Amino acid sequence: MRLFLLLVLVLVLSGCGTRKDRALVVGMDLGYPPFETIDSAGQPAGVSVDLARALGKSLGREVRIENIPFVGLIPALKSGRIDLIISSMTDTPERRESVSFSDPYLTTGIALLVGKNSPVKSAADLDQPGRTIAVRQGTTGESWARANLRQARILALEKESAAVLEVLQGRADAFLYDQMSVWQNWQRHPEETIALLTPVRVEHWAIAMRKDDATLREQVNAFLRDYRAAGGFEQLGDRWLGEQKAAFRQLGIPFYF
Repeated sequence: MRLFLLLVLVLVLSGCGTRKDRALVVGMDLGYPPFETIDSAGQPAGVSVDLARALGKSLGREVRIENIPFVGLIPALKSGRIDLIISSMTDTPERRESVSFSDPYLTTGIALLVGKNSPVKSAADLDQPGRTIAVRQGTTGESWARANLRQARILALEKESAAVLEVLQGRADAFLYDQMSVWQNWQRHPEETIALLTPVRVEHWAIAMRKDDATLREQVNAFLRDYRAAGGFEQLGDRWLGEQKAAFRQLGIPFYF
């Protein structure tokens, strides 16, 4: 019996190990370039991927990325399938009911992509009968629209490309999404669209963790402070968002990091 108990103790201790012995499993939706995407070799790439790998290096842990649809990220975190979320996720009071967030690492805003002939010229034109506003499912654009646009029709779609197509084909008066995506889609369709980049609401992106993981939260916040002080976010901006960075400076819009 004594030998059996000793073996059990050894197995428990080895199973717990130090957290540095375990891979850091990061959930993200790899359908949002240049933040979360898949490169030509089929590997995860983008701003969030670089950030996740830098975090893993700081913690001395291998990083494994799980590609999960955005709406499934918080359930995956709560179930223990992943350790944290780095996926352009906005810190909101609603999400804080389910998860804990790090200090913010990026500031952005919800903006509007409209068709050249759209009657929508600003956010004030949205909440009217007969308006159709496209949003992406599970985003803060959808939650804001449902809370504030009571007279308009809200068209919630799974893919960003589908929402943009609704605007291009005149079936939606506007697509409500983050400034970066609105700017990018305007650049792709300059003859058919207009970007209204003045934010409807300012938002902050952060890293999400389970509520009971206070130690990891402290480690993540320490990493974010050190990473910013060392110029890490500036380098991310230059590597992945150089064109946008220059364009936003020219337009007088604050950049993200």
